[in-house]
Amino acid sequence: MFNARATHLTRRGILAAGGAVGLGAVLAACGDDDAKSGGSAEKTNAAGSGPWTFKDDRDETVKLDKVPANIVAFTGVAAALFDYGIEVKGVFGPTKTKDGKADVQAGDMNVSKVTVLGNVYGQFNVEKYATLAPDVLISTMFDDAGTLWYVPAESKDKIAKLAPSVGISVYDRQLPKPLERMLALAESLGADVKAAKTVEAKKNFEKAAERLRAAAKARPEIKVLAGSASQDIFYVSGSNLSIDLEYFKALGVNLVEPPAKVLKASGGWFENLSWENVDKYPADIIIMDDRTATIQPADITEATWKKLPAVKAGQVIGRTPEPILSYAKCTPMLNNLAEAIEKAKKVA
Repeated sequence: MFNARATHLTRRGILAAGGAVGLGAVLAACGDDDAKSGGSAEKTNAAGSGPWTFKDDRDETVKLDKVPANIVAFTGVAAALFDYGIEVKGVFGPTKTKDGKADVQAGDMNVSKVTVLGNVYGQFNVEKYATLAPDVLISTMFDDAGTLWYVPAESKDKIAKLAPSVGISVYDRQLPKPLERMLALAESLGADVKAAKTVEAKKNFEKAAERLRAAAKARPEIKVLAGSASQDIFYVSGSNLSIDLEYFKALGVNLVEPPAKVLKASGGWFENLSWENVDKYPADIIIMDDRTATIQPADITEATWKKLPAVKAGQVIGRTPEPILSYAKCTPMLNNLAEAIEKAKKVA
């Protein structure tokens, strides 16, 4: 684990920030290893229908005698699969908030129906994992080294012996690519990707992308900054590694970000500022990390924050640094930003 107040980050610490801009996801997420979580989608798992093969983003191919029935996945992956009708037996990662409600990363899952192996970074109950008799473990990856997100380094070898794994990369690529990969994975697990609901969701995503492109083209003067708040530090994200920001930039959004030489200290992810310097990068719109472990805009009490032009103008919206990789969940991200740009006043 690492200290959220530290100004220098280890590589692991950077990853624990969610591959984005804030450190709170590791420190403030809560949960009971014995809690359970899950979903209510109609199952489409085709377990027992024949051999199963899937090549993941590490170029590793998993081959099984039948389609996996006992799936364990990072919470965000489980939430995406749920949207395609695939249910999992166990999850690891932010699943429940302190009041027992579903974490934002759990999506539409009913957080009472599958086993939670760990709710915060570094937690993974290997013994409980074994009792699930897992066929496959699935997670995302926030680096190019094949590191499975939220699988603890100290127990990864034990975990690996119990079942093969699949990694979907969310590192240094634009959002459509991991969306395509997650859809392909869901299809391999039995999802009907030609179902009207899924086809319509993809069309809506494409429409939202065109809306954002048009908004950015019509309002090139509107500057957008991606931030995240912790008690002592405000994080300003760079755009070159995060799947959402890379895509926003490709669509023409005028993103305000630290120079590359500054981002280098965090491996390219973000610059950490004191609250006294929160006005370093003027912006017309601020998109803020919506993960439950970070401080949300309404709860920020710093006077310097309240004086920011974008804040005074009410031009602060949420950002999802770890999107649930289904078209249905990612469409609102594009529409919300497009609407903010369309309506924004030039204040920076």
